[in-house]
Amino acid sequence: MKMVTNQTLVTHLLKMSLKHSELEVEDNLSVVLHSQGDLRLEQRPIPEPGPNEVLIQMHSVGICGSDVHYWQRGRIGDFVVKKPMVLGHEAAGRVVKVGSEVKHLKEGDRVAVEPGVPREMDEFFKSGNYNLSPTIFFCATPPDDGNLCRYYKHSANFCYKLPDNVTYEEGALIEPLSVGIHACRRAGVTLGSSILICGAGPIGLVCLLVGQAMGASQVVMTDLSPDRLAMGKELGADHCLTVKREDGPEELARRVEGLLGAQPHVTIECTGVESSVQTAIYSTRPGGVVVLVGLGAPMTTVPLLSAAVREVDIRGVFRYRNTWPMAISMLASKKVNVAPLVTHRFPLEQAVQAFETTRQGLGVKVMLKCDKTDQNP
Repeated sequence: MKMVTNQTLVTHLLKMSLKHSELEVEDNLSVVLHSQGDLRLEQRPIPEPGPNEVLIQMHSVGICGSDVHYWQRGRIGDFVVKKPMVLGHEAAGRVVKVGSEVKHLKEGDRVAVEPGVPREMDEFFKSGNYNLSPTIFFCATPPDDGNLCRYYKHSANFCYKLPDNVTYEEGALIEPLSVGIHACRRAGVTLGSSILICGAGPIGLVCLLVGQAMGASQVVMTDLSPDRLAMGKELGADHCLTVKREDGPEELARRVEGLLGAQPHVTIECTGVESSVQTAIYSTRPGGVVVLVGLGAPMTTVPLLSAAVREVDIRGVFRYRNTWPMAISMLASKKVNVAPLVTHRFPLEQAVQAFETTRQGLGVKVMLKCDKTDQNP
């Protein structure tokens, strides 16, 4: 009997040793931007989670326009790439290790990652506006590393468990979806609102989906690309208006009014292009709201007096806050369907090709699959 017990113990220790060895040889392939134009795939150590953190085996990570912008330009505004940085912030994966103080998550939980984590309990944190904290950690914003890798550790309080009927890819798309939620909240979209959305890229499309879910009666989308507008039409836009570069903002505003039968209550500007911002202001009805989502030139000429004398509010948007629970509810209830946004998928090993696909504007959302053993949505 004693021999059997010892043999069992030896077998158990051997299994534990093998499991430990497997973890040691497991790779942490990461997509690292070293400097402008210098994108590399390289190995990094598997991180160890702190007491309030979890280690996540990444599954699906979307490529954002900001990732491509850092790659091509090396900076966005005051955020400059000065040292190697892991890209990626649209992410979902599986918890493989939990910190000693983590109570609400366990190994095996599927989670979506909110990339912005406050570093201190400042006035913005206390008021619920933590996205505005000047010291916030944010994935893939210099100098903070992102999560386009095999394994990534993150604050457990900013990881949200996914329901069984929400896929990893949907979980990753909660990040752009959150931009739409925050924009529509800032705009005051409600039952019966009419909306103009300038720009039919990924952010314009999620604003369309969220606006519809919040009760918008009519939505007009504008873009230079007929292909992008075709996706908008497929997702439920009532009117799609193809814009030409020579079109004047006031003329476009009149065309929008003609399509709706009245000026829209809300305009959500997602391009950052100066002429489009001008169109947004001219288009919006007196007492309405213009929300600026797209980032353009630091100095932009706009018809400010037109907004002032008509009491059109111009509101900014910086990322999002307190949106993941709402987004998860929207996806789980099937009130919002983001699945059609994913048009291309690449294994992590083909990250450079995936980035080039995004840079060329092919498709809508490019998704990288980080788990070698599971490439499913």
